[in-house]
Amino acid sequence: MKVASIGLGLIGGSFALSLKKNFAEIQLYGMDKNPKHLQKALELNIIDQALSDEDLIEMDLVVVSIPVDKANSVILDVLDKVHPKALVMDMGSTKGKLCKAIAEHPKRDQFLAAHPIAGTEFSGPEAAFSLLFEKKTMIFCDVEASRPELLDLALSLIAPLEMSIKYMGAEDHDKHLAYVSHLSHISSFMLGKTVLQVEQNDKTIFDLAGSGFASTVRLAKSNPVTWTAIFKENQEEVVRALEEYIHNLQAFKGQLEQSHYSEINQQLQEVNNLTPILNGILKKESHGN
Repeated sequence: MKVASIGLGLIGGSFALSLKKNFAEIQLYGMDKNPKHLQKALELNIIDQALSDEDLIEMDLVVVSIPVDKANSVILDVLDKVHPKALVMDMGSTKGKLCKAIAEHPKRDQFLAAHPIAGTEFSGPEAAFSLLFEKKTMIFCDVEASRPELLDLALSLIAPLEMSIKYMGAEDHDKHLAYVSHLSHISSFMLGKTVLQVEQNDKTIFDLAGSGFASTVRLAKSNPVTWTAIFKENQEEVVRALEEYIHNLQAFKGQLEQSHYSEINQQLQEVNNLTPILNGILKKESHGN
């Protein structure tokens, strides 16, 4: 079986490594717009050889893991070039615009919109590792538009990873991810920016910042190119999530200014009821890594 990975960063590289670990008969090809990433992926044995456009006709599976604002045109081009039984699967964090862009393609049923809920704050081929997806969640979107046997192929390839499989529409996916993923990254980036604007002395930050600050701004180390593209592609849902978040922050600020501490305490108590859910997420994350 011949598999191509277009994009050899954390997600594309890790998925390639998981395939190499679990399926010895797979031959892996790779392509990345950054020549250094391609060279490093070859050096680290993430892929077996570089992928050319001419090779696409021979691929049984093409996995696209690139910034989501570039995915539409790349996937359309790949669908034009693959053979009639090949599966094309993307791993991006937004789906609405992508699924609309390819809806009328003659080979639409050869495409599967996938989103592994897995990642770290690191990027590039050096960040890839074979266990990234183990026991995590995989979301498949609009599967009714994909050929059943190709969905079965995707499921068979991730079976050794023991992932939890979720199915949903592309629009619902983007709405939910705006709240549970995209908003948390914005919060982390903006907290980091706020602290750096006020605390100009690096030593003060290092000496006084505790584990709470470190865990909250961890996501601010994520790849800016990747996340700018995500915010761009999911603009409408992210703006809606931000409006609600800002409303809550402004309400909290008003309560603090007016010394309404009983109201603050009540809100904190209500949010504290999420502890079992948060503990479950943290346990799952820890177990998966």
